[in-house]
Amino acid sequence: MIKVDFNADLGESFGKYIIGLDQEILKQVTSANIACGFHAGDPTIMAKTIQLAIDEGVAIGAHPGFADLQGFGRREIIMSPSDITAMVAYQVGALSAFTPDHKLHHVKAHGALYNMAAKDRHIAKAVVAGIQQVDPQTIIYGLANSELIHAAKEAHMQFAQEVFADRNYQADGTLVPRTQPNAMILDPQEAAQRALDMVINQSVVAITGETVPLTVDSICVHGDNQAAVELARHIKQLLRHKQIDVTSDITTRG
Repeated sequence: MIKVDFNADLGESFGKYIIGLDQEILKQVTSANIACGFHAGDPTIMAKTIQLAIDEGVAIGAHPGFADLQGFGRREIIMSPSDITAMVAYQVGALSAFTPDHKLHHVKAHGALYNMAAKDRHIAKAVVAGIQQVDPQTIIYGLANSELIHAAKEAHMQFAQEVFADRNYQADGTLVPRTQPNAMILDPQEAAQRALDMVINQSVVAITGETVPLTVDSICVHGDNQAAVELARHIKQLLRHKQIDVTSDITTRG
């Protein structure tokens, strides 16, 4: 049976400001990427979201990003590799402090940091080093076929190759920038079919028509997407209907 993880970016509220429907999405996904207080989240939100994930039996992961609350971590910030390593280690360590036995299932970079690490080998290695410094046994989630995956392999870290059901792809396998009008997929049925096709075919069709080969270990849906709950529900239902095992217990490589 084919196995695939299903993850969402959560815990992105801050103080009195509520973003996303975490409690509802956690009923659909198998792993959660929880903001660590830099691009979103705060200590109280981190603790609450972790407890919600535990209650639903969802695997817990850290979601470190740039210190950019106003831009939600989606603006590129130029930093030295050593600064990126320290920034990632700080956030991963902070979230792990709230988890049982201080252990995380995985770590997934957020937003601009994720996209920069997907393309830049030096940034990718800096992100991996920060994760490895805190927990060398955790799983690194990264964009399929990206520099981050290559860096995880070089560091002999476990990794999972990730695809996005609610995003469109470019011919080089990267995501269409959010600044473009066709970046997001908001229709639940379209997103579910996209997820199924990627799992079955191990590829995705880019917006320009090319077929891009992918390895699919985990599928992401964004928690701040206005259609996130319906997207997640449709994706999970369709995958299970097609006899695909949706689970965080995925076989990782390293």
